[in-house]
Amino acid sequence: MKVRSILCSLALLGSGLFAPGLSVSAASAASAASSVAPSPGSSLAASWTGPLSTSGRYVVDANGNRFKMIGGNWDGAQGHYLGSGSTTDPADNQAGEVSYNVPLALDRTPIAQILSDFHTLGINTIRLPFADALIHDTSTVPDAAVAANPQLRGETPLQVFDAVVKALTDDGFAVVLNNHTTSYRWCCGLDGNERWNSGQSTQQWESDWLFMVNRYKANKRVVGADLRNEVRRDTWDDPNWGWYDAHDEYAAFEEAGNQILAADPDLLVVMEGINWYGIPLAGLNHGRPMLTPVANLSNTLITSNKLVYSAHFYAYTGPANSGAAAGSTGATNDPRYEDYTPDQLASVVNQEALFVTQSGQHFTAPVWISEFGAAGRGSTDTKEQAWFDHFTDILAANDTDFAIWPLIGYTTPTGTLQDNWALLSYDPTGHRTAIFDTGDWRLPDWNKLRTATTRTGPVPPSTHWNMLDLDHTDYDVSTTMLNQPDWSPGNRKADCPDTERLTGLSRSNSRGLCTDTTEPTKSTTTWTTVTDERYVTEGDWAPGYSKLQCPDNTFTVGYSVHNNAMSALLCAPSTTPLPTTGHTVWFDHSDNRPATGGSTASDWSPGYYKGQCADGEYVAGVGYTWRWSEGGVPDVLLCRGLA
Repeated sequence: MKVRSILCSLALLGSGLFAPGLSVSAASAASAASSVAPSPGSSLAASWTGPLSTSGRYVVDANGNRFKMIGGNWDGAQGHYLGSGSTTDPADNQAGEVSYNVPLALDRTPIAQILSDFHTLGINTIRLPFADALIHDTSTVPDAAVAANPQLRGETPLQVFDAVVKALTDDGFAVVLNNHTTSYRWCCGLDGNERWNSGQSTQQWESDWLFMVNRYKANKRVVGADLRNEVRRDTWDDPNWGWYDAHDEYAAFEEAGNQILAADPDLLVVMEGINWYGIPLAGLNHGRPMLTPVANLSNTLITSNKLVYSAHFYAYTGPANSGAAAGSTGATNDPRYEDYTPDQLASVVNQEALFVTQSGQHFTAPVWISEFGAAGRGSTDTKEQAWFDHFTDILAANDTDFAIWPLIGYTTPTGTLQDNWALLSYDPTGHRTAIFDTGDWRLPDWNKLRTATTRTGPVPPSTHWNMLDLDHTDYDVSTTMLNQPDWSPGNRKADCPDTERLTGLSRSNSRGLCTDTTEPTKSTTTWTTVTDERYVTEGDWAPGYSKLQCPDNTFTVGYSVHNNAMSALLCAPSTTPLPTTGHTVWFDHSDNRPATGGSTASDWSPGYYKGQCADGEYVAGVGYTWRWSEGGVPDVLLCRGLA
């Protein structure tokens, strides 16, 4: 969400615009067609089937067809209050828009008209922000909040939110729930909403998410959980990625994502990166890393095809620019995105986000630009306009999923737009001003997005390579083992998702790599924990080294360490016999990874030697030694072919 009327020293903004996909002309034609033609809602509903999953860089529907997330943000349920004065005084609310803590415009026009206007925009996905406060709010909304929708009178904000979700999904839209804020206060500065655990505990945040997941679990057009909006620094502390402390976004998102998937395996889990760290002063470390940390430390969920990464871009922010206005607190001389040439902008957007979509990496996933935008009708900011043109070029060229901020704004009784970033604006009588009406400079860029070349149709299932992280603590992402007692007490342990097996290990930091390429089928018999050499039965494949080897016809799916020394292997049984001949892969003096395949486009353990079996092989054993001050870290893998 973006801040316009106030910019705090750590202003980390947000918004979002447009989307390709369904064509405006097609939607307009459908709405104007005879009664025998399908309605826009029925046409959209027939075009895709939930739930959604991922295949490589693409989101796909239940039939395996590409589903490009072409959407917008319908905000309001996260609150518009600016934090002082009256919660219902327009002067004390963002853009003078009192949301009453429900999605905007329910006081101005019937929800059926709003949905009809969404179809005219050509979108298929709604990012629906909410505050944690919404879940606990037992008050009823004032009649004024739903004046154009009297059927919602007497409802709590959550019940109004329910009605909006139902209306959207009944009309064919995909809904992504977005935990935007903790309180109903407008985001984003030093506002008490900086992190998932600002103003609440991590446990409460997770509990709130499980409440929402279970509330909409039966509705397969509620497709995603966008875990938290624009994580950033508060007054004293930065968020981090991988420190495993109370401010670790990586660990918190991993934990919450797995809890969500345990409750509803059908949901997409949407993770933004860090939106701001540091103090924006010259000479001090600060910036907007967004997804850059993913290259070194990526997330592995219990279900491999449910992760979507997300990022936000605005002209007035930058890789190291908070977005604060020149001369105000928090402003620096760092370039803003609008200061870059088109080539420079494309490079930095790739570095901060779109690199994740490249194939053959341990972090390959779809990237959803879930907020971006610019002031439209009446704007004279030529730098922002040029940026928007260049940025939409990038989205079009990369076939990128996106959602505009915001979909809805208000118009005064005299016709003045209160928020000219919105695609649709309604005055108190419900009269609408839209992007496609005369005078909005953004229309050509929208049309460019709509007509951009887009992959459609079936997307073959993609191979996964997923990282295991034992840097600090256990990394259990096997549903099978999470439901059983501790399989290696007293040791740090990691296990692969149930659809994958271990294919690589690193020395000294104990990271691992999982894959599902040519994955053997697991039988339902008991998995084996190996702590000694009793299963080394086909010869000594690493003379002088201690060895852990899985029983024949089983393959390694997990491992444990004490400090960083090998402690145990976890072995899953195959339904079919596996070859018992193989070869050793030594990595005690250098990397030893396959030349092709195998996530070789990325480094899953930067700075450490790694050993990895080929894609058509399985890890049958691990060798290590305490000699020469080696410390018992893994030195060699026994790799065997799968056929």
